[in-house]
Amino acid sequence: MSPITPPQAKRVPHSHTHHGVTREDPWAWLRAENWQEVMQNPETLDPEIRAYLDAENAYYEDQFGKPTADLQEKIYKEIRGRIKEDDSGVPSPDGPWAYNSRMLEGKQYPQVVRTPRNGGAETVLLDCNVEAGEDYFGFAGADHDMSHRYLAWAADRAGSEYYDIVVRDLETGLDSPEVIKDTAGGYVWSNDSKAIYYTEYDDNHRPYRVRRHVIGTEQSSDPIIYEESDPGFFVGVGKTQNDKFIIIDAHDHQTSEVYLIDAEKGGEPRLVAPRLTDREYDVEERDGLLYIRTNAEGAEDYKVVTAPLDNPGAENWTDLIAHRPGVLVLDTIVIKNHLLRLERQDGLPRIVVRDLTTGKEDVVRFEEEAYALGMSVGYEFDTTVFRLSYSSPTTPNQVFDVDLATGARTLLKTQEVPSGHDPAQYETHRIFAKAADGADVPVTLLYKKGTKLDGSNPALLYGYGAYGMSMPASFSVSVLSLVDRGFVYAIAHIRGGMDKGYAWYKNGRREFKTNTFTDFIAAGEALIAGGYTQKGKIVAQGGSAGGMLMGAIANLRPDLWAGVIAQVPFVDVLNTMLDDTLPLTPPEWPEWGNPITSAEDYNRIAAYAPYEAVSAQNYPPIFALAGLTDPRVTYWEPAKWVAKLRATATGDAPLYLKTNMGAGHAGASGRFDRLKETAQCYAFAIKSVGLDG
Repeated sequence: MSPITPPQAKRVPHSHTHHGVTREDPWAWLRAENWQEVMQNPETLDPEIRAYLDAENAYYEDQFGKPTADLQEKIYKEIRGRIKEDDSGVPSPDGPWAYNSRMLEGKQYPQVVRTPRNGGAETVLLDCNVEAGEDYFGFAGADHDMSHRYLAWAADRAGSEYYDIVVRDLETGLDSPEVIKDTAGGYVWSNDSKAIYYTEYDDNHRPYRVRRHVIGTEQSSDPIIYEESDPGFFVGVGKTQNDKFIIIDAHDHQTSEVYLIDAEKGGEPRLVAPRLTDREYDVEERDGLLYIRTNAEGAEDYKVVTAPLDNPGAENWTDLIAHRPGVLVLDTIVIKNHLLRLERQDGLPRIVVRDLTTGKEDVVRFEEEAYALGMSVGYEFDTTVFRLSYSSPTTPNQVFDVDLATGARTLLKTQEVPSGHDPAQYETHRIFAKAADGADVPVTLLYKKGTKLDGSNPALLYGYGAYGMSMPASFSVSVLSLVDRGFVYAIAHIRGGMDKGYAWYKNGRREFKTNTFTDFIAAGEALIAGGYTQKGKIVAQGGSAGGMLMGAIANLRPDLWAGVIAQVPFVDVLNTMLDDTLPLTPPEWPEWGNPITSAEDYNRIAAYAPYEAVSAQNYPPIFALAGLTDPRVTYWEPAKWVAKLRATATGDAPLYLKTNMGAGHAGASGRFDRLKETAQCYAFAIKSVGLDG
């Protein structure tokens, strides 16, 4: 039987004109006109579009999926063997109970459980494996009320990020027949346990409104508590750590605005400080004083201010932790007598604890060259204990409780690797790549101890570089399947993230976006110069906005890569930013620019957008993954990109598009199904560098 030939998407004449420039887009037909309906009901997809996506999936299976099935299964079993399947988290105390989640052997989804705080039998409150059935199940978490009688839980059953909220009576174990349908997934309880505040989408899938649902009433009668009129702002709902206030925040990527509602009495939302372009802030409360993390007044790397609760406007903000350039304040937590802040300096995180009664500060830091650090305090406010998590590329995750009253640090859990893991067999290092403009780009490395740095090793270079997201140098059971095969695994901490502070982010967005791409290329060249690998043996990987990075570096330096893995890649940047009906477009304009109103933005985006910049050149092997119900990076972006590459690229390098026809942005919902997707990507990487597996 002859192999399936590569699908060739038909060309349909289509053009658009902006700022006097006309562009042809013959694959625009792959964008379903009824895309909003498809997100909730994939069966409504146009049959001709479905036929093309099915043909691409069949081609992938014939040319790569089936021939590498044994390798994929081997990698999958390796990764799964490193996961303790019957695992549980660390219980979080709240009043008379301690809440936790656990995974069961062979099961895809978590259980939510609790035990009496002082010891006793565990009760399963919710088993997501029972609720999931056979189809997609996107669990948005569960939240108990303050009386500990009810549990609200939310799930998306299509991958489109529409969540139904269900309330379970924990005394009877039964769910209420009333379901809060088609929410945006954010919700909190009122303190009297009689109502749930939740967010919902507008017609273009943007979370724009907060409603209040009183238990026992019809959803259709839920009053609107807040509605956002600017399509560029998303709305979220939460609570202060002390449970006194419900928080409503409206934000884009650079500007935020916060409202407070008394969680006991309800009432109208009260504005903290009106939105001011490029000013961000978030809020906690303690004893009538607000603690606010903000970038106000030029505090580029953020500072912490206080303001009186009864007069919280910005004119009354007083510095508590002054701005220190180069010391990025990532997060703050306020408990009864302490302020905790997570900071990053010189690319490494640390936790600083401030005693609010004395002003004394202590720093929690670690000594490895690269590591990841997190902090939390669970449910309680009146506590002296906080929890930190620590890992590095060689060190499995460890969870500690730190008692601020005694200074004691208690190890609660170390991540188990059932198949075995010896950190001494691996090395972690951080090098710096010299960017085109002289900037030093951090690159975190993981490889087997004793690896010869003679340029013979294959490498996988991972990058993201957008929205200020920093890539943690954390432990991964998955990447060991590459490292154990001789790969050097590298993370490029490129501009567009905040790995080196807010300026690092600012210099990788809008008019400086191409720094992200050239930083990544510089990281690849630094791996070669350091003897870690050689040209043509580096596999590049990135997803979402990191998928845009993959498209850009494939256009700019196709000779450098052995292969490119682009997961849900944001590659049709220009057309997406020109379509203000799409969920993320207006909120994204501060990040990329608005090509509708600005000719400068239009020309700049058009120059680097991967789809627009595809040209007749030899491309490396490319593996693109998409999700049909993805509302963030719509399925047609990778579909159009692959169609154009097939029609334009020279050479005979393989090109694959695999669309998950029953999932969205996050891919498969079950933990083991996600591992299978990872195994597909790693099999592609292994084959791209010429290894058998």
